[in-house]
Amino acid sequence: MVNDFFNPTFSPLLIVLSGTAGAGKDSVIRRMRERGVPFEFVVTATSRTPRPGEQNGRDYLFLSAAEFQTMIRNDELLEHAVVYNQHKGIPKKPVLEALGSGRDVLLRVDVQGTATIRRQYPQAVTIFLCASSKEELTRRLLRRGADSAEQVALRLRTALEEMNRVPDFDYRVVNAEGGLDEAVDAIIAILRAEHARATPRKAIS
Repeated sequence: MVNDFFNPTFSPLLIVLSGTAGAGKDSVIRRMRERGVPFEFVVTATSRTPRPGEQNGRDYLFLSAAEFQTMIRNDELLEHAVVYNQHKGIPKKPVLEALGSGRDVLLRVDVQGTATIRRQYPQAVTIFLCASSKEELTRRLLRRGADSAEQVALRLRTALEEMNRVPDFDYRVVNAEGGLDEAVDAIIAILRAEHARATPRKAIS
């Protein structure tokens, strides 16, 4: 069992999974859950409308722009930014509560947000997920069918810029077409190694 290799009660990890649009972050998280990897997933708050099949509180916390601004004013977000003209941010309370109780926390955060979290929590484990090539990434973005041609072009330009930020991360994992389990295997190996560190990371003091 995956759980045999983790001891999150000893020193819980703050794990940030980031990467370009179309890299497959949601698919990786779902497969990690299916394989029994122990973590607390804190959903991102966003002002965009749900895509088909998405559920409030499971995939994202869907808020109005006014509700999002209220959270910002009340300092209720770990980080927040405007991405593709949409507000996104990580609610602070569930993250701190989970870490405080000894559970690993996994966040799905864009590249910009990862930098913000790293400044506040330099011991966070940051993982950059990417497709195997520009051509594969383009196919994935087009296959979504939820964005206009202009939005796809913008996401692709942004993705290529974000690839330049890979050296800012602790790890890079390739999620190739048909290679979801291999990508999850790589992430499990990273977390095993992090939990085996002689000097554990301290996500919170």
